[in-house]
Amino acid sequence: MAASAENAYEVEEMLNQPGTYFNPQSEVVVIVDDSAAIDQEVFEDYEGTGWVRVSDEVPVDEDGRDRALESFEARSQGGEALAPEALEESDDDFEEEEERPEGVPLEDEE
Repeated sequence: MAASAENAYEVEEMLNQPGTYFNPQSEVVVIVDDSAAIDQEVFEDYEGTGWVRVSDEVPVDEDGRDRALESFEARSQGGEALAPEALEESDDDFEEEEERPEGVPLEDEE
């Protein structure tokens, strides 16, 4: 159970460390990303507020999130975690091939 202790975070701790977190009681996933730079003047009206919702959109690569959760689950159960490159791969990394009738060459093959 040592692995579970090193992965357990309080809210104050996780908000200062980028990563993907899951609350088993509420089944909520929180992704902390500190790469965005927002003009602080925009938030002057919200002074003293802990959190401000900036969008209803959820800009998350769902496949990447699911792979990260599955990898954590596998490690926690003593199985083999997904390789790092598998976690980074997404459908966006693959170009869609055009469907063409059989026997018709690609433009490059002519």
